[in-house]
Amino acid sequence: MAGQDKKSRDGTFWEKALERAQLGVWDWDLRTGECFYSATWARMLGYDESELANSSDLWLRLTHPDDREQALASGDRHIAGLTDTIETELRLRHKQGHWVWVLDRGGIVERDGDGQPIRLMGVQTDISKQKAAEAALERVNIRFRLALAASGTGIWHYDIASNKSYWDSRTREIFGLVAVTDEVTADLWHSYLHPDDKQAAERAHRAPLETDGVIAAQYRIIRRDGDIRHVESLVRFVAAAGAAGQILGTVRDITEDKLREQELAHAARHDALTGLWNRAAFDRLLGEHIAAGAPLAVFYVDLDYFKALNDFAGHAAGDLALKSVAGGMRGCLPPSAHAARLGGDEFALLVPHCDAVQAERIAGAVLGAVREADLGPAASSRRLAASIGIAFIDDAATTVADALACADDACYAAKAAGRNRFAVFSAAARSGAAGLNAARIAADTVDAMDDGRLKLFGQEIHLLGKPWQECRHVEVLARLAARNGRLVPPGEFIPVAERFGIASKLDRWIIRTALLRHGPALRAGALTLGFNLSAQTLSDPGLWDFVDNTIEETGAPHSGIGFEITETAAVTNFDAAEDFVRKARERRCRVSLDDFGAGMSSFEYLRRFPVDAIKIDGSFIEHITDSRFDREIVLAMTGIARSLDFAVVGEKIERHDTLAMLQDMGVAYGQGFFLHRPEPLEAIVSRATAGTPGRRRA
Repeated sequence: MAGQDKKSRDGTFWEKALERAQLGVWDWDLRTGECFYSATWARMLGYDESELANSSDLWLRLTHPDDREQALASGDRHIAGLTDTIETELRLRHKQGHWVWVLDRGGIVERDGDGQPIRLMGVQTDISKQKAAEAALERVNIRFRLALAASGTGIWHYDIASNKSYWDSRTREIFGLVAVTDEVTADLWHSYLHPDDKQAAERAHRAPLETDGVIAAQYRIIRRDGDIRHVESLVRFVAAAGAAGQILGTVRDITEDKLREQELAHAARHDALTGLWNRAAFDRLLGEHIAAGAPLAVFYVDLDYFKALNDFAGHAAGDLALKSVAGGMRGCLPPSAHAARLGGDEFALLVPHCDAVQAERIAGAVLGAVREADLGPAASSRRLAASIGIAFIDDAATTVADALACADDACYAAKAAGRNRFAVFSAAARSGAAGLNAARIAADTVDAMDDGRLKLFGQEIHLLGKPWQECRHVEVLARLAARNGRLVPPGEFIPVAERFGIASKLDRWIIRTALLRHGPALRAGALTLGFNLSAQTLSDPGLWDFVDNTIEETGAPHSGIGFEITETAAVTNFDAAEDFVRKARERRCRVSLDDFGAGMSSFEYLRRFPVDAIKIDGSFIEHITDSRFDREIVLAMTGIARSLDFAVVGEKIERHDTLAMLQDMGVAYGQGFFLHRPEPLEAIVSRATAGTPGRRRA
């Protein structure tokens, strides 16, 4: 019985074992050249064992051409006694045509009397799944290495047990280390740390030992050439069974990112032209100083004759003057003071612990600096002046808006007294309830955008002598309803919005609200809308992103939208105005020059800005029937505009004889109370979509 068990294990037993292990056996007799292949070997390649001849070169004929040389060399080296076993990986062709990866292991099992090998045996294992996994892993590694290379990230690790550190080539490059091996001394990293960051960086790199999370750290290093670099490391502890483990990390040079952050932070707080604080930053500084409770003085500085300088010498001379004034003001202030450009030709100063004597001395010095500002050769015969308002603040409950409003009131008093002087705020000089009227109107305007008291109105622009339906253009206006229900005239809250830095917010509200409510009407071609833009909005770098996003959201077409810019807005920032007009034309939005003729540079702007229309300032229109001068001016403007293919719109048409005269002069379009009184925009849109005529003045 025992003999039967042993014989069974020699035959069927081993055949089953090979089958279950999925091993193919080969047996090569070097004397006869015959090679036996097991049935499991044949099935591994999709064959029945009867389909394959037991020849010594069968496996070679089935081997991939790229693997043959390596496979033969492995056997030859073993037969020559150079290796203990045959071990190689190769591909064999499956019956169905694809390639099967196998691991071939074997060796000499019999020698002759002279010790020469006469028989070899071995097994082959299907490792196709393993090779596929390796290939997939290599693809992942390739992507990982590519991502590391693209991000400029280096990899390093520190082996705790051996106290050895290893830096890859990118890490060495970041630290400026020239070395040919990855291994570096364990204390090398510490020697690069910036003294001010050393303690925090070392603490961050020890932290992973106490957690299984990833620790991020940013710090500075000093390279051997003295160059200071900002780097960021991500660090994690990796445990190892039976070992102390490793600290694995990445390192990335973020110096350029840090520089950009600093530049953006500076740009966010400073005026680009003068380098002074901007309005938002100054408001924060003023609020912090007021809250601290220490007495301070606020100066509101408004340049006199600046617009005339721009008209005479151009915006380049204006920019030079603003930079010169800013530099001069800095030189008049103590180290603890702050200076800001609020916008256009308006500045503000904050001087802590400033009494009346010091304030007067500073104001006098600023007036002198403004008078001596460098205006360039184009305006050498011109001089600037300034009106300065001073407010002393010692109450921590005072708001920033109130503090500036007090200084602004005093600035107006200085202008009224003849300009080129300063005035100190006096509460007694104010008229009771109107005390902080401007600041309150500004605050109320912002509130009205949220509580529904800001109303959209519109005024139709007519093709003269034709029904409005042949033009269908409306200028969008805003009306502020006070809390008591009274409509605040635009002449009161619009200038206040500009002075208190909320004009851009107001313009955005008007544009967004109008397009949200009436986008479908514009999309249907029922009418087109025109929007007035303030100087602050023209200078807003995010304006077109806002407009494009709003148009995308509402579905209103670019071609159904027009913008009106005034000479006053353009002169504040000529480059911004020119850029705005260019981008508007690219989007097929209409652009009009409003209040045309009111300034000395009107025709210069007409030459520089490729607009669609000019709107002749109402001051030339309202007395045209009585003034030959106004008639000649309007005729000249109309002739030039028509020759350049610009549309001409006459403003302030209040009487029938004015309308008739403008028609005789060739003015094509007009607006005014005689043609159409401003009314809620909703009503105009409703008529436009219904096709009914507009409401004329009775």
